[in-house]
Amino acid sequence: MFFEQNDTYLYISSRLRGTIKGMVAKNAGLPATPADLINVDEVIGKYYDLVPDPSIAEQRVIFGTSGHRGSSLKTSFNEAHIVAIAQAIAEYRAKAGVTGPLYLGRDTHALSEPATRTAIEVLVANGVRVRIDSRDDVVPTPVVSQAILTHNRAADGSQRFTGNDIADGIVVTPSHNPPTDGGFKYDPPTGGPAPAEATNAIAARANELLGSYKSVKRTPYEQAIASDLVERFDYREHYVDDLSNVIDFDVIRSSGVRLGIDPLGGASVNYWPLMNEKYGLSIDVVRPQVDPTWSFMTIDHDGKIRMDPSSPYAMKGLVDSLNNGAWKKYDLVGGTDPDADRHGIVCPDWGVMNPNHYIAVCVEYLFGGNRPGWPENAGIGKTLVSSSLIDRVATSIGARLVEVPVGFKWFVDPLFSGEVAFGGEESSGMSFLRKDGRVWTTDKDGLIPDLLAAEITARTGKNPAQLHQDQVSRFGESWYRRIDTPTTLEQKQKFAHLTGDDVTATRLAGEEITAKLTTAPGNGAAIGGIKVTTANNWFAARPSGTENIYKVYAESFVSPDALDKVLDEATDVVDKALEG
Repeated sequence: MFFEQNDTYLYISSRLRGTIKGMVAKNAGLPATPADLINVDEVIGKYYDLVPDPSIAEQRVIFGTSGHRGSSLKTSFNEAHIVAIAQAIAEYRAKAGVTGPLYLGRDTHALSEPATRTAIEVLVANGVRVRIDSRDDVVPTPVVSQAILTHNRAADGSQRFTGNDIADGIVVTPSHNPPTDGGFKYDPPTGGPAPAEATNAIAARANELLGSYKSVKRTPYEQAIASDLVERFDYREHYVDDLSNVIDFDVIRSSGVRLGIDPLGGASVNYWPLMNEKYGLSIDVVRPQVDPTWSFMTIDHDGKIRMDPSSPYAMKGLVDSLNNGAWKKYDLVGGTDPDADRHGIVCPDWGVMNPNHYIAVCVEYLFGGNRPGWPENAGIGKTLVSSSLIDRVATSIGARLVEVPVGFKWFVDPLFSGEVAFGGEESSGMSFLRKDGRVWTTDKDGLIPDLLAAEITARTGKNPAQLHQDQVSRFGESWYRRIDTPTTLEQKQKFAHLTGDDVTATRLAGEEITAKLTTAPGNGAAIGGIKVTTANNWFAARPSGTENIYKVYAESFVSPDALDKVLDEATDVVDKALEG
């Protein structure tokens, strides 16, 4: 039951679209086979051997919603890219007056270590102080954000973004993307994803350098790593020590809640044992394997290995083992992806929770009197493709809703200002304020949602899935789905030109259309696509910022059949727009 009811991410072949909807790969949810695994030596070898051609769009530097991503095998993530991007970042931070250390983290993807070495060579050659892990270990994305923000905190507790010794950072990660991929993202002094003006400038300069990357000055790695510019920093100790300011460990410890964690072979793997040691918890790392081929995974919805802790396909191997007797060891299980900026929640008799459902549970708990130190009028931040269940919960507790476009960067400033105390998105990313109302991280943190699930269970006596069922009884059941369809760069660009006039229909799934949005209600920013709403249904369509796919999100509070009708009509709208 759990597998079907949480089926959220569906892949539709462009060849089959319109005749067979909702198809998934035949091997989705099955264990990875040798044929599914990457050749690590080949992936790393191509990083050095293949040189991108700047005249080919797919081989240029492209910053999506969270940095540049690509594959060495496709000549979209290679040494030349990292040399050019690292040089562009060094120049950008110098112009911005960022003179402090650059906090550098990486995940467990095969390309992350060679890309980190390349970046260090370029950064040191530019005179940048680089802080790497004191144990030479991997470092999660939120840990880099937290390190930047605590470094940039003034004596009075306020955040500094300019002035002497201001820090910024880089995380080398493609997040949950397949093992073939690499990623490289810049965090400015605000600690979160860089805004468009920064990423556009960095990408433009990197592409200027790409064709002549060999002329960029580099310090040989062995010389660079031994220089005074490379500083050792205990990321793990620093982050875990600070966690008590955002999570109530006393209630977790006193309740005896048993939390299992699956790091999915990622950068959080060594953080959980230290939490046990410091806070006297009962956290067990369910699968501690770190394997750059991710041979222990089950296949995701589209036939690829993808380390998404919110996907029932990717998590099916874990859930099967729990249902086959391992549940006797745990009250609930959490997961994180390779850079630990995404979370997944697994509950007994339920399976993997839909991220939308967990967000709704979190906001009702957090804003329902369990964070008395938060700013009184702080709102709930959500992306406009997240479930309307969150809207209904917000209304019921009298909390203000701030709806923004897709991308966690839209929560950075609101978290600092206290406009929102919580930011969450349907793709299982969230962060929220410290207990005293100050900012925790401005990037997604996959560790604290797993810990919050234990806190919620400890304080309420119900796990998040049970609390979701309580919400359904009060606010109604909804059916939500996201469909991913392959597309081209040219087609993706057409989404930016969509307007409400492209939707000529006046009704959606039998209900009167109430809004046709191309900007987000919470901040007026362009959504890069369109959202159409009725009283009980909606859909949104937008291109992915990191992959050549477009996404159609839809939800109905009416019925599964109504959801299918919404998707049918949404597909027609998108097809006409792309053909125009």
